[in-house]
Amino acid sequence: MAFWRRGRRHERAGFTLYGQAVAAARRPFFYDVLAVPDTLDGRFDLVGLHVALIIRRLRHDREPGPALAQAVFDAMFSDMDINLRELGVGDMSVGKKVRAMWEAFHGRARTYEAALDAGDADALTVALARNVWRGGAAPRAAELAAIAIASDAALARQALAGFAAGEVAFPPPETLAGNDA
Repeated sequence: MAFWRRGRRHERAGFTLYGQAVAAARRPFFYDVLAVPDTLDGRFDLVGLHVALIIRRLRHDREPGPALAQAVFDAMFSDMDINLRELGVGDMSVGKKVRAMWEAFHGRARTYEAALDAGDADALTVALARNVWRGGAAPRAAELAAIAIASDAALARQALAGFAAGEVAFPPPETLAGNDA
């Protein structure tokens, strides 16, 4: 029983952080101004971007950073499982679909992290255009990249204790983008 409790110690904070990433990703600015497709895929990609930024912030920190990062990841894919079931996906195929989503998220997160580590806004812009807009017209991808870079910096300044308490503050995207809105 002690092992079970230890493994779930950060579960509540993970779900809360994930919920805040979802709320940040659902800001109308992304869809109304940046023209991110307001579809299941578009939402998945923005949620994934925000979750990837939280995980990036936590992964290389001292404990409980890595455990919190895992809890956020677990919360995301628990939610994806529930959402697929609510959408009527059959039990036999939910696992396959969640795995495909996990693989997509993992690949995107690695690509975004590499671009952020390198300080390469152009590479991040290309990755976001390819993923968020599925390679279609993405005239505002550079703005989304700028928002992601600024959000990454803002998260880096936030105390680990806040994350451990389930608190994360994503800056409002409309204050970060060089836009006319």
